[in-house]
Amino acid sequence: MARAVVQVTLFGLLLALVTTLPNKDDWDIYSFHINSTVSSRYATTIITSRVANRMDESKEIEFQVRIPKNAFISNFRMFIDGQAYDGVVKSKEAAKQQYTDAVSQGQSAGIVRSVGRTLEEFKTSVNVAAHKKVTFELTYEELLKRKLGKYELQIHARPMQPVKDFKVDVYIYEKAGINIMEVKGGLSTNAMANAITKTHSDTQAWVYFYPTEDQQKTCDRCGEQGMNGDLVIVYDVNRDTSFGDIKKSSGYFVHHFAPSNLARIPKNVAFIIDQSGSMRGGKIQQTQTALIRILNDLAEEDHFGLITFDGSIFHWKRELVQATEENLGSAKTFARQIQARGATDINQAVLEGALMLNAHPREGSVSILILLTDGDPTSGVTNLEVIQSNVRKAIAGKFPLYCLGFGFDVNFEFLEKMSLQNNGVARRIYEDSDADLQLKGFYEEVATPLLTDVTMVYEGGVNLTQTNFSQYYNGSEIVVAGQITDNDIETFTPQVVAVSRNTRMVFSGTNVTVESADVSDSNIQRVWAYLTVKQLLEKELRLSGPEKENAKKEALELSLKYSFVTPLTSMVVTKPPGESSDVLHKPKEGETPRISTFNAGRIPMALPDRLLAYGSPVSHFVQRVSMPPRSVSPPYLTLEPLPIVPLPVLHVHQFLLKTENQSLPLCYSVYGVVSLKLLHHPNKELFVNGELDEVLHGGFKRIAIHTAAAHFEFDAMKTIVRDGQATVEYLQQDAVVSRNSVTVIRRAKEIDVVSGDTRIVFLIHEKGGNFYLWPVIRQQPMDTNVTGILALKPAVYEEVQHTRSTILKIQNKEVNAARSTTVDYSIASAPRLDCWFVPSEFALQRPINEFIVTQI
Repeated sequence: MARAVVQVTLFGLLLALVTTLPNKDDWDIYSFHINSTVSSRYATTIITSRVANRMDESKEIEFQVRIPKNAFISNFRMFIDGQAYDGVVKSKEAAKQQYTDAVSQGQSAGIVRSVGRTLEEFKTSVNVAAHKKVTFELTYEELLKRKLGKYELQIHARPMQPVKDFKVDVYIYEKAGINIMEVKGGLSTNAMANAITKTHSDTQAWVYFYPTEDQQKTCDRCGEQGMNGDLVIVYDVNRDTSFGDIKKSSGYFVHHFAPSNLARIPKNVAFIIDQSGSMRGGKIQQTQTALIRILNDLAEEDHFGLITFDGSIFHWKRELVQATEENLGSAKTFARQIQARGATDINQAVLEGALMLNAHPREGSVSILILLTDGDPTSGVTNLEVIQSNVRKAIAGKFPLYCLGFGFDVNFEFLEKMSLQNNGVARRIYEDSDADLQLKGFYEEVATPLLTDVTMVYEGGVNLTQTNFSQYYNGSEIVVAGQITDNDIETFTPQVVAVSRNTRMVFSGTNVTVESADVSDSNIQRVWAYLTVKQLLEKELRLSGPEKENAKKEALELSLKYSFVTPLTSMVVTKPPGESSDVLHKPKEGETPRISTFNAGRIPMALPDRLLAYGSPVSHFVQRVSMPPRSVSPPYLTLEPLPIVPLPVLHVHQFLLKTENQSLPLCYSVYGVVSLKLLHHPNKELFVNGELDEVLHGGFKRIAIHTAAAHFEFDAMKTIVRDGQATVEYLQQDAVVSRNSVTVIRRAKEIDVVSGDTRIVFLIHEKGGNFYLWPVIRQQPMDTNVTGILALKPAVYEEVQHTRSTILKIQNKEVNAARSTTVDYSIASAPRLDCWFVPSEFALQRPINEFIVTQI
């Protein structure tokens, strides 16, 4: 009997793409999580997919991953019946042998290989017994590259079926401070927008994407097979000094250098455009559109030239000319008249471009050569190594060559090597409707040179990554990592020397503090390893002879040490020999698998409590504080010291209200042990209430969810469901309980509640042996007729006075506010944040009594 095959595909940049093409009645991806942590621009992503075989016979489940060149896979695991099977990174030769041996022994095995210089494919499969489950866990890492003044973390999801427990959690920590953060992409718009929640403090940001099953069917490009789109987190960091920031950890350092307050350097740019016959149609039209847009962006102090080529060379003008209005108009006319025809003489075309730039030296300017082609050389010199040698001699290190390869018929490795040999980069332009935007986007990256001849100097530093850069462009970033000699920070002196126009500039690090990385920022060594391997691979591509072999050997050793899957390594997943009979082997052909209240004006100021929490939009925590006598009722708080008197001890639960585009959130107190209305959704007959506990610094001890047909009640340990006369109690992790429109998913450290377009997560916290719950709204219902603490909109306030105390204003209401420090328990890691402490009536814009219920 032929095997039934279930295929699960993931594709990442942070790009995780899941593709599964089985009969969905046979299997179920019942949980799919993406968790990404970014620290010092270094992203580590873990994808966890849990699949259940619903059939009465074993099924082979195939798992496949594709990662673009910026990411290295560093770990892969499978879990079957509590047993973990780990992937091991080996050299390609050893990996291939182990793979062959495993297959010959009838074991299931997987292999990760690079095609060219990119990680193209990871693939493994495993037999899953009838009604059994398998968990796949993939980890990969990448250093985010700054382009046009921003970093981007992108997630693309296409599970091919709606997943009941689908979520994306992203955490970003940047010690320099995060100045902007937004979420873009197809999955952030229209029906999906309210599935995204985000929190942003000075140095940290969190993004959560929790779409319901219904949303996974109704979003743009979604359907019965689930989601198909991307989520892009865009951010940048504060840059307080032109020298940048340096972090160290365990004897390693990383330096991010991206000055922006510099004068723009005029440029000389020569465009070399392939007009051979293969460019006919959409390619040449999109190239013309992009070229005209690029010409529009040239500054008048720039000079430029245009060369087109097929088997012959065609000059718009024989020399570079200034970007005047008249010249630009003429060049646009030339661009519109480009016609595709003939062969491809890349050698002569690039030499003509180099000659044009060499013949037009200008002091205080920067030269750039840009080649666009879609194929291999077919005319003139066609030997690739000879072309590369000719180009290297013509350019002689005077300016960079950027090669743009249009489509997949081009020999991209040839272009990449030629670019690297001449201090440039190569970029593939994909044949699609936005090809003109891709071309324009690349030009924008190099459109504004700020520095040339950049040398990064680190006295007291060894094993450095690349330290010499021909040019630095606005919106980009130079990153250097290395080791500090003997981990002695006192002898470590960084400095940057560069040229701006004709002026030699020295960026001194003498007064710059080299900060030690926090616990959450302790991956500096892996940043160094990642950068070193990347740059060694580039050396291996552009060099020859013993230098090439040395670079290859060093890259391989580091790849194996840090478990990076690179073009020199592979990851093999093999089940160990002597498996017990209930773990299935891959069956041979023909063999049956073994189944084994609010007044106008100022409001009395409450005392700030020191420990608070910050949620989305609210959080809370308990604290015991001393309350002033009722006779003490100033019109508003002054910051004079209060007399110390013996007072009764009360429970105080403190909440924090999220804000939009404000410096700090608002925090306020709720006094006494009460039950609160968390979310009431009358139109959906959904009512969620919570009972606060009596534990110091605690939270909610019990949650109740009421619907028309069923009632759910849960605490940190169990879930009770009352459906008519029946009562059922659930204790285990990963229990999924559904009644009518409500689904409750209990995990190890959280309880996930989904009802229609509403999703609430209750985090489980533990302190001193006491467990408590913390509510966080992950998806706000679209209906505006919703009330409760979790339905509060983000606060928008104005800071109207900064004297001995700060006065905040919302609409026509003012209040004195005190700055306080908080621990945010709505985040699993409980980070410490700042907030403005205000009375609850001010934050809520209504009495707190409106949120209190007599019973849950």
